[in-house]
Amino acid sequence: MNGLFADDSDPAENTETLVHKPLADRLRPANLSEIVGQDHLVGESGTISRMTAAGKLSSMILWGPPGTGKTSIARLLADHSDLHYISISAVFSGVADLKKVFAQAEQRQIDGKATLLFVDEIHRFNRSQQDSFLPYVEKGTVVLIGATTENPSFELNAALLSRTQVLILNRLDSDALDLLLQKAEALENTSLPITADAREALIASADGDGRFLLNQAETLISLNIRNPMGPGDLAKLLHRRMAVYDKDRDGHYNLISALHKAMRGSDPQAALYYLARMLVAGEQPLYVLRRIVRFASEDIGMADPQALVQALAAKDAYDFLGSPEGELAIVQACLYCATAPKSNAAYKAQKAAWKSARKTGSLVPPQIILNAPTSLMKDIGYGEGYSYDHETDNGFSGDNYWPEEMQPEQFYNPVDRGFEHKIRERLTYWSKLRDNKSG
Repeated sequence: MNGLFADDSDPAENTETLVHKPLADRLRPANLSEIVGQDHLVGESGTISRMTAAGKLSSMILWGPPGTGKTSIARLLADHSDLHYISISAVFSGVADLKKVFAQAEQRQIDGKATLLFVDEIHRFNRSQQDSFLPYVEKGTVVLIGATTENPSFELNAALLSRTQVLILNRLDSDALDLLLQKAEALENTSLPITADAREALIASADGDGRFLLNQAETLISLNIRNPMGPGDLAKLLHRRMAVYDKDRDGHYNLISALHKAMRGSDPQAALYYLARMLVAGEQPLYVLRRIVRFASEDIGMADPQALVQALAAKDAYDFLGSPEGELAIVQACLYCATAPKSNAAYKAQKAAWKSARKTGSLVPPQIILNAPTSLMKDIGYGEGYSYDHETDNGFSGDNYWPEEMQPEQFYNPVDRGFEHKIRERLTYWSKLRDNKSG
C-alpha cells in the first residue's frame, strides 16, 4: 500500500523492519501519480509530470506547507530519472558538507552519472551558502531540488531563483487527508476507532499536514480502543483542541466568512460572536489573525491606517503570550476593525494598477526620474530636468512621472470617510497645482 511520504532507505526491506517504522514512512508512494493533493504538479498534465515525460528534469524549488510531499517528490524524481540521490538538510549541514557533496557530484559526473541534490529547509542556508550552488547548477553537475516552507522571494537569492523553477505545493484539502486515512486503515487492516464527526475533527486539526495526520492516526490505532470516540473524547486523548465542523464540512469556511462580513458591516457584537465560535471550537488562532490582518488592508485601508498596526500587534501579542492569554489581543483587533471607518479604495487601486502593469508591459519611466550614478548616464540625459520637490514653493513640483508612451491613470480614489477624507483633500489640492502648472 502506498501513500505520501518517502525516505532515503533501501526499498528492499523485510516486513519486520517495516513494521517498526512510522506509519507515515510505511505509506510512502511508489510513483509520482500516488502523491496525493498535488495534481497540478504530478497529475497527468502537471508541471512535474510533463518534465518527466519529456525526460528533461530541471532544478526547482518546492514551496509549500509541512507534510505535503516535498521530500517524496524529490526522491521519486531521482528514481524516475535514474539520478543518484543525495539528501541534506540546511539545518544540520554547513560549508564543509556542501563542498563534500559538490566534489562527489563532480566525480560522479565524470563517471557519467548525474546527481539529484535534495536540500530540505533550503531557506536556512545564508546568502553565501546559497551562492555556492550556482556554478554546479549552471554546469549541470547537480539537479537541485530545494524544499522550503518560506516564501522563496524573500528567503532565497535572486541568482538562485533565476536558475530554478519555483513550484508551489498546496496544503492538503479534506479529501486528500481522508484518502491518507483510508490508506492507513487499509495498511493496518483496521478502522480508526472514532465516529464520523470525530474523523472530520481529526482531519480539520491536521491543518493540511499529511504527516501530522498520519502520526495522530498511528497513535489511535496503537491504543486498541474498543468503542468509537467522539470529538470530545478524541480531543482529550490527543491533548489538542478539536474544531467542531458540521457534516457538510462548511462550518470552518462559513464562520470565517461570517466574521469577515460582520466586521465589514461594522457590527462588533456579531463579529465577536463569530470570533468566539471559531476559537472555542478549536480553530487555529493564527488562521483567524491572518484573516483580520487581510481585512485591515482590504476593507479599512487608508481610512484608518492604524487598523493594520492593531492587527499585526495582535499577532505579535498572541505569538508572545499564546492561548488563552493572547486571545484577548485577537479580540481587541477584531473590535478595532469592526468599529473602524471602512474603505476598499486601496484594494481596488491594487487591482487596477496590477491590471495596467500587465497591459503596458515594460515601459521605461521618463528620463527625468531615472537615476544617473555614472557620467555616461548623465551624458545621455538621465535625471536631466528633474525637480526636487522639497525645493519648490509648495513642496510639490507637479512633474509627470509616467512613461512617455502612457497616459496618466487614476487607480486610487479615496472615499470621504475616516483618514481618507484628508487624503482626498490633499489629492485634490495637488491636482489643482498640477493643472495650474500645465495651464
